[in-house]
Amino acid sequence: MDIISQARELGKLIQQEESYLALQSAQSNADADIELQRLIGDFNLKRMSINNEASKKDRDQEKLSQLNTEMREVYSQIMSNENMIAYNEAKEKFDVLANRVLAIVQQSAEGADPETADYTQSSCSGSCSTCGGCG
Repeated sequence: MDIISQARELGKLIQQEESYLALQSAQSNADADIELQRLIGDFNLKRMSINNEASKKDRDQEKLSQLNTEMREVYSQIMSNENMIAYNEAKEKFDVLANRVLAIVQQSAEGADPETADYTQSSCSGSCSTCGGCG
């Protein structure tokens, strides 16, 4: 079996992983949540309105401020939706697996021992300004 065939087999194994299946289920639930989709649409419209107003030569700062406030409120509603919470949690778990797999492959391609190569999860403070890079 050549390396491409083995990569395809790895792809199949990834799609059988519990964290992958949970992510797919959470994505499906979020997609089917009419209220969540309405909020996402509203958020996108607010964002477009902000971009349109900000690009005007004679932009209205008060209107921009109001649109920003409204957009933050909608974002808060999106992030507190149970299906969005479940999706974010499932995505976080799957990302850990995906990052480990990618790190092992990358490090092995760079000459590391495949038996010991792994992803070391960095602790994220949430502030990108002080970040040395993810992973």
